[in-house]
Amino acid sequence: MFNHYLLFVFLLICFISVGFNATSPIQANAAEKNDYATVIMYHRFGESRYPSTNVTIEQFESHLEFIRQGNYTVMPLIKIIETLKSGGEINDKTVAITIDDAYLSVYKEAWPRLQEYGYPFTIFIATDPVDNNLKNYMDWDQIRELQEGGVTIGSQTKSHPHMHRLSPIRIEQEIAISNKRFLEETGQYPMLFAYPYGEYSLDVVKAVKDAGFIAAFGQNSGVLYADDNLFELPRFAFNETYGSIDRLKLALDAKPLRVRDIIPQDMVLKNNPPSFGFTVDRSLTPIKQLRCFSGEFGKLNVEILGPRAEIRLPGSLKRPRSRINCTMPAENGRWRWFGRQFLTN
Repeated sequence: MFNHYLLFVFLLICFISVGFNATSPIQANAAEKNDYATVIMYHRFGESRYPSTNVTIEQFESHLEFIRQGNYTVMPLIKIIETLKSGGEINDKTVAITIDDAYLSVYKEAWPRLQEYGYPFTIFIATDPVDNNLKNYMDWDQIRELQEGGVTIGSQTKSHPHMHRLSPIRIEQEIAISNKRFLEETGQYPMLFAYPYGEYSLDVVKAVKDAGFIAAFGQNSGVLYADDNLFELPRFAFNETYGSIDRLKLALDAKPLRVRDIIPQDMVLKNNPPSFGFTVDRSLTPIKQLRCFSGEFGKLNVEILGPRAEIRLPGSLKRPRSRINCTMPAENGRWRWFGRQFLTN
């Protein structure tokens, strides 16, 4: 699920060292509002049998220490969303920590270390594995203990399905049944939602909105901001292979690449390759510095039409989940980042 990152980071480093220099003009928007934050995500901790979803204890501890030593503000995700929805501002380089799935290593390994650093976090839970007492998952007593300790509990459905493949009735059932279980076991409905595997369709987004959630998150990279679609918010995912401090710094220092009028609107592709495009906020100049990358094709052709960027792929996407990442340089060696995931089946 992370293979696209290795190629992307390599190409990004090449672009930094060859295609851009310190004398190049970059966007200068001194009045940019502090209405953005980076969200990072984990799954397992110290479970080396699952390297694609695991970080080692040493990696995780180095992440926490790097955040403490840097100029970063760790803030509860729910507070970030509520602040931005109300028109407020937050500190530059604000970060929220999220964890998907109620693995036992979250309780045994991650939570004590997060408590030691005083860092809040959000955990997104699918209720079936907990209800079925699956091995290496937390139980409801442990989840309630996290909740009482200030951890935000979010939903990841009932059975953690590929939601875009379900019928509308099944989608509603996944959400409604899990919400009922959350209410029974924690005394409240969750307000935040994470799409299993980062997958969703426009129908899934509508169902999540209709269920009363205030924001929902995928697994596409990028920085969320106030005018972003609150039900398609990005997160930077970390695992053993993609868990370096350099990559963490790249994510934590990132700024939003503010775009709108994204086409196609649905990540579930009806046409493959997609005609992918978006309009870049006019405050971000020069747009000619926009670069886009794909894990399958590398650097992509970007056609600039005023503030509009049209990205053309040389062929059809072959993977069930594919991502395109677009960046622009910001001030002080930082980068603006926007990622989009596409589903082919």
